[in-house]
Amino acid sequence: MEHKTSDTAFNVFDEVRLQGEHTDVIIKVQDTHFKVHKIILCGCSPYFRTLFSTQWTNMEEQFYHIPGMSSDSMSLIIQYAYARPVLITEENVPELLAAADQFLISDLIDACCQFLKANLCPENCIGTCMLTECFPSCSMLHRKARLYVLQHFEEVLQVSEEFLELPLGHLEAMIAQDELNVKQEEMVFEAIVRWIGHAPENRRKHIAVLLSKVRMGLMSPDYFMTDVRNNALVLESEACSDIVINAMKVIFDLHMEEPASSELVNQLTRPRLPYEILLAIGGWSVSNPTNEIEAYDARADCWVNVTQEDELPRAYHGSVVLDGFVYCLGGFDSENYFSSVRKFNPITQTWQEVAPMYERRCYVSVAVLDGLIYAIGGFNGYGRLKTAERYDTNTNQWTMMAPMNERRSDASATSLQGKVYICGGFTGVECLFSAESFNPETNQWSLIVVDDQLVVAGGFNGVGTCRDVECYNRMTNEWDEVCSMSISRSAVSCCVISGLPDVTQYVVDRDSLETSDDESDSD
Repeated sequence: MEHKTSDTAFNVFDEVRLQGEHTDVIIKVQDTHFKVHKIILCGCSPYFRTLFSTQWTNMEEQFYHIPGMSSDSMSLIIQYAYARPVLITEENVPELLAAADQFLISDLIDACCQFLKANLCPENCIGTCMLTECFPSCSMLHRKARLYVLQHFEEVLQVSEEFLELPLGHLEAMIAQDELNVKQEEMVFEAIVRWIGHAPENRRKHIAVLLSKVRMGLMSPDYFMTDVRNNALVLESEACSDIVINAMKVIFDLHMEEPASSELVNQLTRPRLPYEILLAIGGWSVSNPTNEIEAYDARADCWVNVTQEDELPRAYHGSVVLDGFVYCLGGFDSENYFSSVRKFNPITQTWQEVAPMYERRCYVSVAVLDGLIYAIGGFNGYGRLKTAERYDTNTNQWTMMAPMNERRSDASATSLQGKVYICGGFTGVECLFSAESFNPETNQWSLIVVDDQLVVAGGFNGVGTCRDVECYNRMTNEWDEVCSMSISRSAVSCCVISGLPDVTQYVVDRDSLETSDDESDSD
């Protein structure tokens, strides 16, 4: 029978500690003395178990000095050892993490990492990245914070005071990364100038090493000639002369469409990698399904064909992204209605077949909630469906759910605050104006997410295609008209692309890409 020490017992242990009863060791940190019980600290920390062992110290010794730590951090460690609540804050987490790492308290390290992860934002991401760099046990959080800095670089520049305190090596490594997310390369140069301007006497000598990491071939020629070439920091640095001359040659050759040195061109013109890409997979082309896949780079404003030769044509399927993979569900190839599901790896550009759905579904509505993929409604070749099922990637299994109240194909589905929503659709006879939500906790039924709202764009109302965009607010249970698209669209798809200044919503049909600024539309 498993036995665990109760909270009551630890309450007693802590009470007698505070009263100085039965303690057998004193921990000194700075000018503070902590009377504690060896056995309690040993149960919490391998560090103390080793410290108190006879192999290293006299078993009768009662006084230990812990250098390099604040008394506040030691107090929190002792609280944790006695199973008392430890409040982690932005102020104490750096020292607490260092103490937990020193004493090898893995659960407390994890708690600190979870706190830092949950509070990661443009204001503190650089500090989190630099803090976790020191601790191998925080390597996953360090990678996440580093990637966050790169992906939100422009936001970080606007609000982070930590950026101005970056060491040279960290800034140099940051701006050299392909993953640095900037809409224009000019922003990188301006970031360098701002960083140097924070401490010009000590930093102006670093302009050449930093300028060499800027991809000046991506700048507009006018900006380069006016703002870079004539910048005071650049003009006063002899080391910048060759860098500027080489950049001028590359920019001139590119402008004149003449070939330049391949190595130099690659260094100065290699595009930064977008961290979000919009994929258009398959669909109906002319009069047949297609297997074409196109990727849209929002920063470069261009579509690139990434079609896989062995991929079969498919239309009217559903697609979602989960854990970095794209899942394509169901569909139609002009002869067959599919229950199959395929997983696409954008990194390796390879497809993998996973477990099929219970039902054949085209015109299927799909959503992701809490790591599960939902396939809702659709058409199986005989009729519209009200059934729904969900897929667990960990078990590679589908599970049937409660059916919807109405049959629907061609509907829009999304998730919001723990529920799956589906809106509109077609019964096979009429277009629907209703919407339903699914609660996974009750398995009952009782679309794009922007600022806690659902957005429905365009579609077909049974008479003609629509250009209206409506927004549902779950707090007021009301629909509001927010704007209209420039043209009417049916069979419309929507997505949200973050990380782009002032542009948050993209509406896509087979022929065009339209953006909507949600801030201006709400005025």
